[in-house]
Amino acid sequence: MEKFDVTIIGSGPGGYVSAIRCAQLGLKTAIIERYSTLGGTCLNVGCIPSKAWLEASEHYYKVKHQFENFGIDVKEANVDILKMNQRVQDVVQEIINGVDYLMKKNKVSVYEGHGTIKEKNTIEIKGEDKTETITTDKIIIATGSKPASLPNIKIDKKRIIPSTEALALQEIPKHLMVVGGGVIGVEIGSVFARLGSKVSIVEYFDSLIATMDGALGHQLHRSLRKQGIEFYLQHKVTDATATDNKVELKAENLSDKEEMSLDGDYCLMAIGRKPYTTNLGLENIGVETNEKGQITVDKNLETNVKGVYAIGDVIRGAMLAHKASEEGVFVAERIAGQKPHINYSLIPNIIYTQPEVAGVGSTEEELKEAGRSIKTGSFPFKANARAKISMDTDGFIKVIADKQTDEILGVHMIGPRIADSYTEAVVAMEFRAAAEDIARMSHGHPTFSETFKEACLAATEDRALHI
Repeated sequence: MEKFDVTIIGSGPGGYVSAIRCAQLGLKTAIIERYSTLGGTCLNVGCIPSKAWLEASEHYYKVKHQFENFGIDVKEANVDILKMNQRVQDVVQEIINGVDYLMKKNKVSVYEGHGTIKEKNTIEIKGEDKTETITTDKIIIATGSKPASLPNIKIDKKRIIPSTEALALQEIPKHLMVVGGGVIGVEIGSVFARLGSKVSIVEYFDSLIATMDGALGHQLHRSLRKQGIEFYLQHKVTDATATDNKVELKAENLSDKEEMSLDGDYCLMAIGRKPYTTNLGLENIGVETNEKGQITVDKNLETNVKGVYAIGDVIRGAMLAHKASEEGVFVAERIAGQKPHINYSLIPNIIYTQPEVAGVGSTEEELKEAGRSIKTGSFPFKANARAKISMDTDGFIKVIADKQTDEILGVHMIGPRIADSYTEAVVAMEFRAAAEDIARMSHGHPTFSETFKEACLAATEDRALHI
């Protein structure tokens, strides 16, 4: 029976990153993955394939709708959905191979099978062909999450589908109905709208991406509506019934209680995800969970059982790959006796639609509810030279600062290349920069990042220069 210093259950972006950091710190490390490939939901059926689909569909959309304005005459553009799907799988496999290499490079022992905690320091690994048992000093639970559904709707994975099946479709839906206007719903809805599907998004709240700053949801709604997506906001889904080739979706308008129905060939359930803790043996050692099924942890991400930690989607907080990775490093360093820190308020939320969306820090709604004295400044991309050049003028950047100290408290962006350019805001806030600090920094011209400078100028005595 092999013994390890640390064993991680789950190989997603929390688990495999934690394994690397544990190994770097000299700990004998094992990682357990129930599936045949490493990388978890994010790499195999989530973040990576969805972004590959978004990238491919955006290229097609631009060929169809924008290239002519650049003087590029494309006579005909068609989608080969099978070839597009194959490229997505090729990208996924390449990154899987990279994770395999990193495990070998860092001498992490990889076990394939379902890991169950039998005792505090004993884990059973049940594979297809054999069952093994290992002992370990510390355990890190990083098993992630799985798609959630409504109580009265059964996901059959044929016509009523979660994100995993949506990202593996072998045909372009004629009419894709999406239940949920959060990150998953708007991203996957965007993919198929660009490829030619009719897309209808049904959302319970009165705004898309309801957990982010309200201004972002309203702008995203306008932008996606221009791209042909139809919306039913403030609608409660009451039923979804699938037959061999179609789905009937029923919903109730929350304002007037009027019922409506939609017919489509596929229905995507995108109402969120729930922690995956099935058959892990938590009850065998008394690990506590809360009413949401999340594993309860303290400030060091340690459970109520000493030496057992949990990270990522199975614990409190946003279900984000980069949050899980940060927590994986945090726990590895705590186990090694270091004193790491995570600033949860500065973990950004990113949506890869077109326009892209990101938010970091506090929203305007949160700050007003807390009674903070704030000032805001916004600058639209339609006034940015680089955005005009690329024909990506939808959106804006909003900066929220403390009214007395000018410290930046939140930055909320929707526009081109946001997923990459938001990092400047994170750096600024980590060092507690004032809006004036960014306003006085030189930004290259013409660049999209100038919009952040202008928004900071707008927050500093309304001094924006180009509007």
